[in-house]
Amino acid sequence: METNTSSPLESPARPVANPVALTDKAVQMVKITREQEKLDEASGLRIAVRGGGCSGFEYALDFELEARENDFVLEYEGLSVFVDPISARYLEGTEIDYVLGTTGAGFKFNNPKATGTCGCGSSFAV
Repeated sequence: METNTSSPLESPARPVANPVALTDKAVQMVKITREQEKLDEASGLRIAVRGGGCSGFEYALDFELEARENDFVLEYEGLSVFVDPISARYLEGTEIDYVLGTTGAGFKFNNPKATGTCGCGSSFAV
């Protein structure tokens, strides 16, 4: 897995160096999804944390053509990944994988900062 980080200007409020890691399988599935949705190959993946869900916070994945000001920009095998600074604090150390199981398939967030999760796996508490 190839990972290069280029973060915005360093400041004391932004101690996160590399907020997330994607497994090879996750990168492959993001690229397949982007292709199936007929999106531009330049579209990157935005990973965010939002308030909500049954545990207090929820993960959000979406496609965007370019980074926003102050985003962390990560590269995985030609896939750009964008993370805003606030989400980066909640995601630091998180590995995102794509899993197949008896209950279905989807992205799995292994977040060491999560103190609790819900049954669906898409919301968490810190």
